[in-house]
Amino acid sequence: MTIIDNAVYVDGVRHAEPENLEQTFETLAHHGGMAWIGLYRPTAEEMAAVATEFGLHALAVEDAISAHQRPKLERYGDNLFTVLRPARYLDATETVEFGELHIFTGKNFVVTVRHAETAGVARVRQRLESRPDLLRHGPEAVLYALLDRVVDDYGPVVAGLENDIDEIEDQLFSGDTTVSRRIYELAREVIQFQRAIHPLPDMMHQLKRGFEKYDVETDLRHSLRDVEDHVERVISRADSFRDLLQNALTLDGTLTANRQNEASAQQNEQVKKISSWAAIFFAPSFVAGVYGMNFDHMPELHWQLGYPMAIGLMAATAALMYVIFKKKGWL
Repeated sequence: MTIIDNAVYVDGVRHAEPENLEQTFETLAHHGGMAWIGLYRPTAEEMAAVATEFGLHALAVEDAISAHQRPKLERYGDNLFTVLRPARYLDATETVEFGELHIFTGKNFVVTVRHAETAGVARVRQRLESRPDLLRHGPEAVLYALLDRVVDDYGPVVAGLENDIDEIEDQLFSGDTTVSRRIYELAREVIQFQRAIHPLPDMMHQLKRGFEKYDVETDLRHSLRDVEDHVERVISRADSFRDLLQNALTLDGTLTANRQNEASAQQNEQVKKISSWAAIFFAPSFVAGVYGMNFDHMPELHWQLGYPMAIGLMAATAALMYVIFKKKGWL
């Protein structure tokens, strides 16, 4: 069994650390309290064992096994199934890594299923174990603390994306040819980030609607509202990133087109110059070719001034063409 941590808490304090699920269930039956089981990428057989012990719904268990779920909150009787998409910014590669966290909560248990290498759940457990006054509120306290942790971790992601977009603006005007690819990569990360955070407000609203029905403690209500405010700020900033990247992509297209036009104009100027000089040199060659055909019966062939006239004609033609091309701005 890929159990990361298995503990039973009584009155907010870690009471026992059962070796297996059967012992966890027996401890709950004898001492009450709340069980918190942490799993890492469990197999279908392992999840089936957990589902049997705690009465988890088959559809939720199937989602937890297959992973690749969108953030959501679903209620199956007295049990709640929550899917979150934690994220972290990797400075080394300047990319965003997304994980997946599934949380089953019932009257006296919490089962967390991780599908990524994150330390968020362990840190939440440590924090709550240092605050028995919060942990004694039961599974709702764990769920809200996990929500708070995931949303807090979005802060460095937002800062990292913001810094990357600032670098994009510098690249745009430096003529960097890789900027288009970088813009598309960032846009893809921003879209993934939006998919992770946009469902959260509706999930918060569903939890708030259950405050009265499930008699949620006042402290937990305040905690959830704080998380909701943080979510709104994160969504606002992430949405602005999408607009900034779209504007950057448009600007990059404009700058690229301008550079291509400038290159084309320079190429046209070079073609004009080459064509002009080719024409200038062609005129003397044409005259020389005509007078070099060696026909016996040809005007000016035996004329004493024929050679100077041919040379003068070639020079005059070349000079005339040079003047014409110069006035047209081709030379």
